[in-house]
Amino acid sequence: MERSGGFIPNLITAGTYPSVLHYLKAVQAAGTDEGKAVAAKMRELPVNDFYNKNVEIRPDGRVLHKNFLMKVKSPTESKYRRDYYKVMAEMSGADTYRPLSESQCPLVQK
Repeated sequence: MERSGGFIPNLITAGTYPSVLHYLKAVQAAGTDEGKAVAAKMRELPVNDFYNKNVEIRPDGRVLHKNFLMKVKSPTESKYRRDYYKVMAEMSGADTYRPLSESQCPLVQK
């Protein structure tokens, strides 16, 4: 927090940075910024960032990142500013998202 002047990233901030980084890596690897080529390269490259380790992007665009079941802490459980949640369970993306076989996305070949 000291590096950011006390700013604590929220879910949107924390998700935007790695998304853009993965896109830029795909542009570099594809050697173009043409949309279809970059999208294909994004699906080909595993997502690796502070949160994801070797996570795939499926043909329907779903990123199979891990998910958490959280519980809101009581005020006495909180130890610092914005310390709101307690992790109750961690689940893999494969266990929490609808299977590709059930996707209704038109990008998925059935």
